[in-house]
Amino acid sequence: MTSKNPTAAILIIGDEILSGRTRDANMYHLAGELTRAGIDLKEARVVSDDRAAIVEAVRALSAKYTHVFTSGGIGPTHDDITADCIAEAFGRTIDVRDDAKALLSAHYEGRGVEFNDARMRMARIPEGAVLIENPVSIAPGFSVENVHVMAGVPNIFSAMVAGLLPTLTGGKPLLSQTYRINRPESAVAQPLGTLAEKYPALSMGSYPFILNGAYGTNIVIRGQDGALVEAAMMELAKLFPADEQG
Repeated sequence: MTSKNPTAAILIIGDEILSGRTRDANMYHLAGELTRAGIDLKEARVVSDDRAAIVEAVRALSAKYTHVFTSGGIGPTHDDITADCIAEAFGRTIDVRDDAKALLSAHYEGRGVEFNDARMRMARIPEGAVLIENPVSIAPGFSVENVHVMAGVPNIFSAMVAGLLPTLTGGKPLLSQTYRINRPESAVAQPLGTLAEKYPALSMGSYPFILNGAYGTNIVIRGQDGALVEAAMMELAKLFPADEQG
């Protein structure tokens, strides 16, 4: 399936993901939001809290895709090293920035909480970055070139995405329809392959399942042209009519 939409990758950072201690929800959320915005998510990577690994991944993904979204590692603790790694990846300096410091200072003072050195770390922003608003816990994310750096906590990540996406140029949203066939994938494969060859502008995927001991297959057809998706779905339904499925 060809597409002229902007492309994207997500880089998920954190030992807690790789150890199995925390289940990632941010890739799932971002994928849905990007699909609606017409930005095609092409790759997802997970790396540990390792400086060299983060820098290498940021450089590689930034060179390959229109946008890179990172998740995790911008908090107040010693292992929150993402901001430093982004600065290194792009050869930029990093320091406490006045506008980020003012946001955090006002937030903590308003709550009667000390704005200590650990919390000050969240105001360290790479040179030339654009802040990403954080309406949940105030500590901002930031964008450097085509890399958008956000928190790992899911509700904060989703709030940052909601504010960021309207500022990015999208393309045509990806449309999809699903057709359930009560036959095993092996019985569907050849006709589906022929149909896919007829519609090269569409993506067709088969997803087998077992329900009450019986095998079945869900067929998902995706594309940017709604009429074309509908035409392919009609042909699929003729190949496997609902009243003839066994």
